[in-house]
Amino acid sequence: MLVGRQSKNILSSVTNTNIKRCLSTASKDPGHAPFVYNRNPRNLEKLRIAYKPAGYHLEKPGREFWHKLQVTTSKRHVTASVLHHTGMVPVMATTAEWAIRKQLFSTLDKMAYITIGKVLAQRCLECGISDMINSYEVLPNSKLEALLENLLKNGIRLEEDPRYKSPNPWDQERPEKPWEHY
Repeated sequence: MLVGRQSKNILSSVTNTNIKRCLSTASKDPGHAPFVYNRNPRNLEKLRIAYKPAGYHLEKPGREFWHKLQVTTSKRHVTASVLHHTGMVPVMATTAEWAIRKQLFSTLDKMAYITIGKVLAQRCLECGISDMINSYEVLPNSKLEALLENLLKNGIRLEEDPRYKSPNPWDQERPEKPWEHY
């Protein structure tokens, strides 16, 4: 019996110190935190105030994007990825992945493009990317059209909103602030 009582006392002292520690760091108003840390690296892009490189006006295709869709086809596989304007690739889906390849009959047919579109859309939404630029010309009933349709069906927009620029006091037109219309 003595061992049971000691374990209860140790447990209660540990929980009491944890509760005291939590209460001491809490704000005076229990419903609201004094400040919030937003650790999303794409927060400024979502608010449309992040830097968007313009590039040169003679460049084709232009470089004015935060995220851009890239689709590459090799002799054996299809790869769809999202290119960030810094040159990094945050999200990618390819038929060379074992889990995707085992579900497909062929890694280059129309069903492969459809599957890659679904997988890429799911991964983008999990990463917080919901808008991207598409610079591809699409032929009707093509494989690429099937990929783009699946991206659209699964919640990815294939266009980006323009960057919000703070208006001057003398400007006649004042754009709506993107963070106030929600």
